[in-house]
Amino acid sequence: MAGGKQSIQDLLDGEPIRGRQWLVFLMCFFVAALDGFDTQCIAYTGPAIAKAFGMAPADMTYIFISGTLGMAIGAMALGSIGDKIGRRTAILGAMLLFGVFSLAIAFATSPTQIVMLRFLTGLGMGGATPVLLALSAEYAPGRARGTVLTGVLLGLPLGAVLGGLLASGWMPVIGWQGIYLVGGSLPLVMLVVCLIVLPESPQLLVARGKPGDLERSRSLVEKILKRPVPAGTQFVPAEKVAKGSVAALFAPAYRIRTIAVWATYLFNWIAWFMLLLWLPTVLTTSGLPAATAAFGTVTVNTAFIICAIPLSLVLPKVNARLLLLGMFALGIAICIGLALAGTNWTAVFILVAAAGFGVGGQQLALNYLISGIYPTELRATGTGWAIGIGRTGAIVGSATGGWFLQMGGVPGYYLGIAVPLAIAALAVALIRSRPSAQPEGALSAAH
Repeated sequence: MAGGKQSIQDLLDGEPIRGRQWLVFLMCFFVAALDGFDTQCIAYTGPAIAKAFGMAPADMTYIFISGTLGMAIGAMALGSIGDKIGRRTAILGAMLLFGVFSLAIAFATSPTQIVMLRFLTGLGMGGATPVLLALSAEYAPGRARGTVLTGVLLGLPLGAVLGGLLASGWMPVIGWQGIYLVGGSLPLVMLVVCLIVLPESPQLLVARGKPGDLERSRSLVEKILKRPVPAGTQFVPAEKVAKGSVAALFAPAYRIRTIAVWATYLFNWIAWFMLLLWLPTVLTTSGLPAATAAFGTVTVNTAFIICAIPLSLVLPKVNARLLLLGMFALGIAICIGLALAGTNWTAVFILVAAAGFGVGGQQLALNYLISGIYPTELRATGTGWAIGIGRTGAIVGSATGGWFLQMGGVPGYYLGIAVPLAIAALAVALIRSRPSAQPEGALSAAH
């Protein structure tokens, strides 16, 4: 490689993926898995908490809302912080938050304390995801970015599955408090590991340009490549924009896409969290024992994982807009089927598994899309605000799930999930224009 000006992304695009990059991807995957475990803890333990404190199912709404509100604020705040002070610092801070406060829930003595602690836990859980995605995207070559991001994101449902298996097998022994002891202790152990081995993003250091950042970025690149960088090489940002600026998301190149993607995230997450958080309670209401009902969320998350890899391979080859429209149509059909299935548990669990693709799978396509339409200086901000808007939808889903269940019974709950899916489909239909530039490997399939 000759000296001169060079984009780190261009450099990585021409190289094979090496050990230090795999280490970053693996660390991000494990953090995401712990995030997914803690995010879904409340769904598995909800019925037990309600029983312990003499609460009706609808009373759990406040606990569900507090966690998702914290996640919404955390995603928007830590996404921007990650663009300004560093990916590594933001990830470590997020882990500290959701580790300490999840651990504290195990010692809560009232629903009010759980509401407060769940909000604080949510700040870390919501804040981790956009920064993990940004860091992974910046260590990945463009040709593999979609697969890498999908792999990291699979940590979220995998953690949820492991939490469900732990809850169904061990909650009768260790109680609901034991689930939070595990969910709080593991992130703190992982925090120490990341403190030792997780590096900063060299691209962000170049974009930030503070004293010493260029030397640090050069050192990180040399460790990635396992060879010295020629002395005359000057690393430059791929594109210069306002660092961490929310206003920059509405620049002419990004405005229409930002609005449309935000709307899609909002209503997709309403539907997804109505399903994830309330499904064990709904299945219990339908007549299943609580331990068996926990397998509902295990089923939907396992199906999400199974569908994720083929979906990541298909995404670069198809029209993402049409794929999303088809997935939303499938999700609506699944909801109608669940409303009609009654207590035919075989049909219910088959449809619940299908919902992993038809209700939740859209997030893979959306997160893939986000990673390509924003440059380095805006990537965590753009991802964080999109996910933050989605978390706002999760708040609505957390609240309205109980309302639909109370007003319309189990069939009304399932039909209620179809409503935001239909609105999200309309938002996808508005995604037509592309940014004027395609910085850092934007998706050619998304138009």
